[in-house]
Amino acid sequence: MTNDLGERTKKFALRVVRLYTSLPKTTVAQVLGKQLLRSGTSVGAHYREASRARSRAEFVSKIESGRFEDVNGEAKELLAILVASVKTAKQNASRSARVL
Repeated sequence: MTNDLGERTKKFALRVVRLYTSLPKTTVAQVLGKQLLRSGTSVGAHYREASRARSRAEFVSKIESGRFEDVNGEAKELLAILVASVKTAKQNASRSARVL
């Protein structure tokens, strides 16, 4: 389980990095992308820190310290923003197509 979770957090971070590099170079995309990049890559670092705890109690304390909740909350918010942006862009494209 430990290695699996460590590997999954690493793969998640790499996917976030690839997503960030594929974003448009617009100011909005870069600002949101940097937030996503920081959040997505910190998950593995926090898990690694917790997995190096000296005891089970310390591990639980580090995992429950609120770090994952912050990252998870930020990821959900970013996802909601990006989904809303895509929906708006599709609606705008649809309206433009109808005008032509």
